[in-house]
Amino acid sequence: MQSKHFRWYGVVTLFVIVAISYVDHINIAVLITDAAFLNHVGIAANDRVSQGFLATAFMLGYGVSAFVLTPFCAALFGVRRSLVYGLVLWGVVTWASPMFNSYGLLLASRILLGVSEGPLFSLASSYIKAHFQSDENGKPNALVNMGTGLGLAIGYPLVGYLLAQFQWDTSFHVLGLMNIALGIPLVLAFVRMPPAKNDAAGPSSFGEAMARVGGIVKGALQTRHLFLITLLTSAALAYLWGSSNWLPTYLHEARGFSLREMGWLASLPQYATVLAVLVSGVLIDRIEREHVPFIFMAASVGVALSVLMAINARDPYAAACCLVAANFFGACKAPRSRARSSTARGPSTRRVPSA
Repeated sequence: MQSKHFRWYGVVTLFVIVAISYVDHINIAVLITDAAFLNHVGIAANDRVSQGFLATAFMLGYGVSAFVLTPFCAALFGVRRSLVYGLVLWGVVTWASPMFNSYGLLLASRILLGVSEGPLFSLASSYIKAHFQSDENGKPNALVNMGTGLGLAIGYPLVGYLLAQFQWDTSFHVLGLMNIALGIPLVLAFVRMPPAKNDAAGPSSFGEAMARVGGIVKGALQTRHLFLITLLTSAALAYLWGSSNWLPTYLHEARGFSLREMGWLASLPQYATVLAVLVSGVLIDRIEREHVPFIFMAASVGVALSVLMAINARDPYAAACCLVAANFFGACKAPRSRARSSTARGPSTRRVPSA
């Protein structure tokens, strides 16, 4: 019984790490509203292409890492050590980012940050797959996914507060130290794989390591409806990342909210995400799996209608409420995607980031 309870400590640890990583994700989204930061890296305040490409650079590193590096992490280091190495790398990169005093160097740091964070969700799926049966993985997947919404909900006001009280570079230093000082001790204390999947049993030779990598990739590529899942996930993430990265600027400049209002309004859609992921994670374990796609489709329609209403709303608060609804519907899809990836053979090489 102790092991049954202890496995949840690992899930909670992964939830915390995901939340920290998502604060990292939106740090730049808040900082691009600050003139001192833009001057430091040489970006004009109205240069939306350069500002947006900072998020694109992160996602390029993230996507390549999730697909290419994840099998090697799982085969060579295992889940626990891969998480520790990733936390060290992205903590150092985040802390050192203010030292990059040009746009090109900052882009390089965002790519490297994406590379270091890319395997996170696949490693989390591997942990859940090892500890939970396929008919009970909805709730642990939901809890891990809740970290995305909570990280964004905390991140907007936290970074906004640090920006208002200190210099812009303080947010990088605080987040970098948080990754290392909080994330690593939690992983070392609570993330344990079952004896049959012990992380310590590394490959004895290069050939064995490559055989493991090949087996992981082969298992992932045999996931049912892989192309369709990838297509639907890409569409969902286009909204997720677009809304997450541009929400502060949209609320402040397009809808006329003050910086103080922008902080808490940007958090509301993320709290809706946390609630929706929790509810849907419980629901997925209570319904037949063949009914799951219908919920996915209904949630997708809800996202589309909510976004259209936000675009056409004249009242700024009505638009904000529509964005809250859009995030709620979007988050309802997250545990379904994660449940599918965690039941694939071998760790998923796809990041199915959440809502």
